[in-house]
Amino acid sequence: MESKRTIQIPQGVNINIDMVNVSISGPQGQLQKKLWYPGVAIKKADSEVVVETNSSRREQLAILGTYESHLKNMITGVTKGYESTMKIVYSHFPIQIKIEGNKVIIGNFLGEKKARKANIMGSTKVILKGDQVILTGINKEDVGQTAANIRQATKIRKYDPRVFQDGVYLVEQ
Repeated sequence: MESKRTIQIPQGVNINIDMVNVSISGPQGQLQKKLWYPGVAIKKADSEVVVETNSSRREQLAILGTYESHLKNMITGVTKGYESTMKIVYSHFPIQIKIEGNKVIIGNFLGEKKARKANIMGSTKVILKGDQVILTGINKEDVGQTAANIRQATKIRKYDPRVFQDGVYLVEQ
């Protein structure tokens, strides 16, 4: 059983580990996350981060992989960032999308009078370009949750989804 995972720190990325708070900063910005689980330790050694445990229990070994993925996603976010592209599809009523504060307002969906709303999570930026909605940000979880919120807001109820295929769909991540 592997009880230690190492992650290389690329140039231009700074990592601070303060007890359970992990802070990663890079050219795109800064991310912070609280990572704590009993029996699992995160340490910084030279140009790498080590996630280790002394236990051979399944729970601790599973958390090693989870924390490794979180740290890699945070490093990728502060170096390259994340981008998702969604496509606006309609055949019956033209969908009107606009951004107000931290919400995406979806108007005229299936001819409904009341607009549907989806929350924009964290510091995700939403750009409207023709029939595309482009989501960008440094936090993978926030970008993904924003895309899910928009998709969920345009979920079709009371109609046959095989006939009414209108909505905003994720095309590219």
